[in-house]
Amino acid sequence: MAIAIRLTVNGKPVDAQVEPHTLLVQFLRETLRLTGTHVGCDTAQCGACTVHLDGRAVKSCNLLALQADGAKVTTIEGLAPDGQLHPMQEAFRECHGLQCGFCTPGMVMAATALLRERPNADAQAIREQLEGNMCRCTGYQNIVRAVQQGQSSMRSGQAVASAE
Repeated sequence: MAIAIRLTVNGKPVDAQVEPHTLLVQFLRETLRLTGTHVGCDTAQCGACTVHLDGRAVKSCNLLALQADGAKVTTIEGLAPDGQLHPMQEAFRECHGLQCGFCTPGMVMAATALLRERPNADAQAIREQLEGNMCRCTGYQNIVRAVQQGQSSMRSGQAVASAE
């Protein structure tokens, strides 16, 4: 029995019918075809599915699509709506904060949520924010360095407005 939901995804209104058991990550990937949000562990352990829900970083494999009814959701695609990389995305590229790239969308979404709330977060706060995001390829040093560079770019006004 499908249930109607209405939400805003990456700045665009979305009206849809979802089954009560549909996870937010499934809705984003399968219904809306926003495949930048990855499914890693299905148990909210790896953070690859991190999106912003009303500006807060959440793991979308741990939420039902119904729980997003009436909310604003931003995915990694929403950070670069016109195809120009967000400063955090650019920093990950420049600082080699990725290898295979599977965890990168979740890392970027977690980092941008932190810096929106705490623009002057230090390296320790960055590490704590990223504790719930696992990378199996790189050392976290390049990831932290990328977040710090993205932080610097965002502070200097180079950040594009997100779809939130």
